[in-house]
Parts: sequence; structure tokens; C-alpha cells
Amino acid sequence: MRTIRLAIWAMGVTAAMSGAAVSSASAQWVPSFKGNDTGGIISTSLINQTDIRALAIDHCARYGKVVKFLGAQNEYGGYVSFSCRWVPYGANERPLSVKY
Repeated sequence: MRTIRLAIWAMGVTAAMSGAAVSSASAQWVPSFKGNDTGGIISTSLINQTDIRALAIDHCARYGKVVKFLGAQNEYGGYVSFSCRWVPYGANERPLSVKY
């Protein structure tokens, strides 16, 4: 009876350890475009697929702001960062909002 309990306990510990090892080795998914009302980031993998300037302009226009590009990491897995700023003084109208 004691050996059966020990064998069940050993299988449980082995299953828990293998489950922990597998789950900690998984990579997390990161979106290619992410932002809020203050700015955002765009993955450099989208440069050849879409117009990233139009993405950023449309994103900031939703909040009634204009876009200002801040920097780019020109490497694999890099991002282009931008900020959304209020319409500059002297502008008569709000920025154009693109509707598809």
C-alpha cells in the first residue's frame, strides 16, 4: 500500500514539474500595432505590408490629435514609436479623420 502511494505521489510531482517547465518556456504574443490616446508603437514587420504612417495618422485622429514620430529600431523585432499630440496653435480645424 505504501509503495502505491509513493508511486502516485511521484507521478503527481513529475506531472507538476513537467507542466511548469513547459508553460515557462512558451513565448508571449505581442501585437504588431498597439496604442492609446498618448501614442503607440508599430512593429517594423508591418513596414512592407501596410502604410504605417497612415495607421498612425488614423489612430491619432480618432482622439482629435496629430501624430509625431519619435523613433525607430531598424532591427528584427523592432518598433516604430509615435506620440499623439494636440492640434498645434493656429490650426483652424481638427485633423482629418479617415473613414473606410
